[in-house]
Amino acid sequence: MGKSHGYRSRTRYMFSRDFKKNGTIPMSVYLKTYKVGDIVDIRANGSIQKGMPHKFYHGRTGIVYNVTKSAVGVIINKVVGNRFMEKRINLRIEHIKHSKCRQEFLDRVKANDLKRKEAKAKNEIVQLRRQPGATRESKTLEIDEANYPLTVAPLAYETFI
Repeated sequence: MGKSHGYRSRTRYMFSRDFKKNGTIPMSVYLKTYKVGDIVDIRANGSIQKGMPHKFYHGRTGIVYNVTKSAVGVIINKVVGNRFMEKRINLRIEHIKHSKCRQEFLDRVKANDLKRKEAKAKNEIVQLRRQPGATRESKTLEIDEANYPLTVAPLAYETFI
């Protein structure tokens, strides 16, 4: 018997709801605002079949290019052969959420602006670029009779038959 390759095949765990997360969807999902240019993560919600993305797009990150009253259009780069293809898909808002991928960058920009203003007030130069971690500091061991290092040798292994 042949294998079925339906639209939702092999999604038993992918589209299942989390433990104790079944039932109605909270209003906070619907009250979020999405604007053109926002970066969003696609996470299909199995309890809403309308506007659900194909399983390939589950877990992908894209950019919003179109907004309607109950859905958004998202641009995703898909690897096809040896190139990237720009795919435009329409999803209902239950299946997306704002991405946190730029949050660290935005926090760093705010911190750098604050450092720059403080340095300008003190009239000094400040380093704003991220630096690689420094090596660990050296340690000195003090050796006396109590903790003198020993040379350890393995015991010979003998087989008795």
